[in-house]
Amino acid sequence: MSQDISETIEVGGLPIAVRRQEGRAPGIIWLGGYRSDMTGTKAEALSAFAREKGFAFLRHDYSGHGASGGDFRAGTISRWLSESLAVFERFAAPRAILVGSSMGSWIALRMIEELRKRGAGGRIDGVVLIAPAPDFTAELIEPQLKPRQKRGLAEQGYIEEPSAYSPEPNVYTKSLIEDGRANLVLTGPIDTHCPVHILQGMADPDVPHTHALKLASLLPSDDLTVSLIPDGDHRLSRPQDLGMILNAIEAMAGT
Repeated sequence: MSQDISETIEVGGLPIAVRRQEGRAPGIIWLGGYRSDMTGTKAEALSAFAREKGFAFLRHDYSGHGASGGDFRAGTISRWLSESLAVFERFAAPRAILVGSSMGSWIALRMIEELRKRGAGGRIDGVVLIAPAPDFTAELIEPQLKPRQKRGLAEQGYIEEPSAYSPEPNVYTKSLIEDGRANLVLTGPIDTHCPVHILQGMADPDVPHTHALKLASLLPSDDLTVSLIPDGDHRLSRPQDLGMILNAIEAMAGT
């Protein structure tokens, strides 16, 4: 039975914490959400699933998250993308399924773009996107900013807002928002050249299901599955939600 192997690699001068399990292809790669770490409920469920089925499994903490180094407030989509690509190139199985949660879905879609530029797009067998939040800075944050928040971004470079998931506030920086504009993916057709399965809760208070449907409208319909969960929240971490996620991965892996 494959055990977790803990590694650390340096990316951009920062230590990035990695956990991996050896196994067969397609490997499963977990990409977590904003302020999440690689030991959350969904990541642990995927780890157990991969171990049971014999798949390779790979996960990491972005800089400023979990066991990785760096200041969270210095993080941007570009930085976290470069870290994810470095982990992929160092440890990923020859073929892989990307599983992105919330912001991790944005990272997954940008990874595919960058891998295709490098001639390695064929290594991605499929993508599972959970409560996907691509372009969330431009689509979900910027349009809702109040005058006081805009002043905060301009004067101190960040704003803090209460979090429903942590006693610590959510922090959004001016650099995160500005960098987000350079990483937008909802600007036209998105051709992943692989199957995509979106799982979205319709009771999600953070990412409306209309955002997932907008993403779906830009993906090739012949390779797309959308599962709307009427009572699902943003976390999608209940046993029934986890079962749907694992079933989607198993179907995509062709087992």
